[in-house]
Amino acid sequence: MTVISCEMNYKSFIGSSFLLILSLHLSTKMTINYNEILQIIFGGMVAFILVFMSIPTILKVAYSKSLFDEPGKRHIHKKRVPTLGGMAIFFGILFTYTVYLDWFDFRSIPYLIPSLLIIFSIGIKDDILVTAPIMKLIGQVLAALIIVGFGNLRITDFHGFFGLEPDYFVSLAFSMLFIVFIVNGFNLIDGVDGLAAFTGIITIIGFSVWFYINGDIMMPVLGAIIVGALLAFLYFNVFSKTQKIFMGDTGSLVVGFLVAVFAIEFMEFNVEELRPSLNYTMTSAPGVALGILIVPVVDTLRVFFLRLSKGQSPFAADKTHIHHRLLTLGFSHLKIALMLAAVNIFFIALSFLLKDFGTIRLLLLNMVLGIAVFQLPSLAIRRKLRKMRNKSRITANIR
Repeated sequence: MTVISCEMNYKSFIGSSFLLILSLHLSTKMTINYNEILQIIFGGMVAFILVFMSIPTILKVAYSKSLFDEPGKRHIHKKRVPTLGGMAIFFGILFTYTVYLDWFDFRSIPYLIPSLLIIFSIGIKDDILVTAPIMKLIGQVLAALIIVGFGNLRITDFHGFFGLEPDYFVSLAFSMLFIVFIVNGFNLIDGVDGLAAFTGIITIIGFSVWFYINGDIMMPVLGAIIVGALLAFLYFNVFSKTQKIFMGDTGSLVVGFLVAVFAIEFMEFNVEELRPSLNYTMTSAPGVALGILIVPVVDTLRVFFLRLSKGQSPFAADKTHIHHRLLTLGFSHLKIALMLAAVNIFFIALSFLLKDFGTIRLLLLNMVLGIAVFQLPSLAIRRKLRKMRNKSRITANIR
């Protein structure tokens, strides 16, 4: 019964996401371009099939070479599980994306593939041999430098944030820092089955819908490719009992990097100079982007400041992430993933409704509300512990 209910939750989640996109599309009163719709669907289907067919082969290799994530103090799972799911995600996305660039007249994102290859390299090395954190960071910085410096994918406008406008070097440094932060944020939330994948799916859909209603087809196609790859991975990660696999650092780093690319493209797509050419506009793009990225951003910042307040290194491993707190409260992996997916969807809807609220105001609203929501599990745990202590005192007094 548990498996059936999980599958129903999974299908209802996908169905509700589809209905959300459809309603947003219909509300824009656009003329539907069926050729573009087919290109988007085809991209997602090709990536889904490639990942779905490649994971069983990867599992065979992982079992033959003993490439597992072993149980331990820092790990939640109790059995050995292969960690090479990210390899399938990466190649599914890379192959489908390059085919589309070759077959269709799409603008490419300059230096995306070289940057992804670096991210993939440090991820797969860590999944197989374990990489020193400093080496992983150097690889992430290098990948960010390539796509920001050579590809010119930069945050060039702060959208009225205290009237600040970055020069070239500030833009370069801030964009690189942003990419590295989002990449690590996704890496850190990959702690329970399905969470990183569901978060990746929702964030990519959130960005892609806005691109699509404004006439950009390339980003929604790339978004569909990523979503298709993650949906195929979800089956094995969450629902399969005999072919379970983790995405590993390879998957979380690749997905995080792609989400960061989407976020920068989204903010640059909505700068003031380009608004006259858009069908639909917003004046608070950074605030909307925060709403879309609420899960990795708020959870990472919350944990970092919590560790610093205790005099610990912000990079020290512990179990204070929101998914750890929800596990302590007794929720299953799938319930945690779906709960946080629902929270994510709520913040996306709220942010799009308030897209002209003002950059600073929307950033503050999302950050304060996000921290409050993410602190609720910790408050519930304290309340639970207080009740247990009171019950122990009463029992001791009776004796």
